[in-house]
Amino acid sequence: MKKAIIIALLPLQITIIGFILFGQSKGDLSGKNSEIKPKEIITGADQLSSYLSLLKGKRIAMVVNQTSIIGKKPSVDSLLALGINVVKVFGPEHGFRGNASNGAKVEDNTDPKTGIPIISLYGKNKKPSKEHLADVDLVVFDMQDVGCRFYTYINTLNHVMEGCAENNKELIILDRPNPNGYIVDGPMLEDDLHSGIGMHPIPITHGMTMGEFAQMINGEGWIPNKIKCKLTIIKVANYNHDMSYELPVFPSPNLNSQQSILLYPSICLFEGTILSQGRGTYIPFTVLGAPALKGKYEFHFKPVSIPGMSETPLHQNEECYGIDLRNYDTSELRKSRKLNLKWMMDLYKAYPYKEKFFDKTQSRQMNDINLLAGTRNFKQQIIDGKSEEEIRKSWEPGLSAYKTMRKKYLLYP
Repeated sequence: MKKAIIIALLPLQITIIGFILFGQSKGDLSGKNSEIKPKEIITGADQLSSYLSLLKGKRIAMVVNQTSIIGKKPSVDSLLALGINVVKVFGPEHGFRGNASNGAKVEDNTDPKTGIPIISLYGKNKKPSKEHLADVDLVVFDMQDVGCRFYTYINTLNHVMEGCAENNKELIILDRPNPNGYIVDGPMLEDDLHSGIGMHPIPITHGMTMGEFAQMINGEGWIPNKIKCKLTIIKVANYNHDMSYELPVFPSPNLNSQQSILLYPSICLFEGTILSQGRGTYIPFTVLGAPALKGKYEFHFKPVSIPGMSETPLHQNEECYGIDLRNYDTSELRKSRKLNLKWMMDLYKAYPYKEKFFDKTQSRQMNDINLLAGTRNFKQQIIDGKSEEEIRKSWEPGLSAYKTMRKKYLLYP
């Protein structure tokens, strides 16, 4: 099998490096009537020959978590074994080793395995400071995203790019597939609803990899003062946005199955309701329910305190009744290329105490539905019993404009 490296210099000081693999199936050597087989997806991190030379002899900081692997080993450990001088790690929400609970403050510490200092970007620091980067020549970003506006790793990416741009440090992104990359859907974030779960003017599902999203951050001027971050992106090989991709490592404690990852874009909106999404169980984001739905649904589950996942879940130690989506056919989402709104519409109709459904004062575990949806319209539309067609129509023309803008930054078909 022959390999060819493609290096393209793009605007905004971005270098894109990727592999195209050329091969021929066994049998007819002329290529006629030969079977064309799909090629294996190869992440940016697994293409060591594309970037190892860029790291040698330099002091490297890495923005990584438990999803950052080369082969089956943590990328920090792998690069240290190859003689790369990793001087520090920047950790996101859930921490470097991925064992912090949802939303928990993560403190600076030292990795007991390697002795490398870990600087938290999910505590008092949001971005690498001048002091953090003083002894760093190059920053490497390698984390698995799940393609949603309210999943905080894209915020971490933006903050890291800001720190690098301000201090003239290059950022290398080892790109990974987006498991929900086939879907671009949802209302656009309204200007006055920016928060930690909505930082960018994008729909709920953005349909991009981290490398593509970084290009959008640069290109749309989302770093303060519209400064640019110098990027090198190590592309995923043999990947397009329509491909299914099963994550080798789960991205956070409560996204612990492929089913939960694919349901997450639709189910996370329920964090703005009185319904449990299964936090406090070992099947989060695959079930929905509340005690008040007893008698309306037979399926039930009981959230309990689970250290490292959810210490104080909504409806803790109460039997919740609702729907079980563990066996839901997620290919239906892929066929529609849309968020599932029916679950929200149906469960609101079934809930007996409508005034409590979106009332954040009912529990400190509830989030603000307006911040999650990115718009104040969605809550009222559900309350008013609007049809799905009416709700989707209200997302325009913003959603279509975003889809057009997004095309400028795509690295994959």
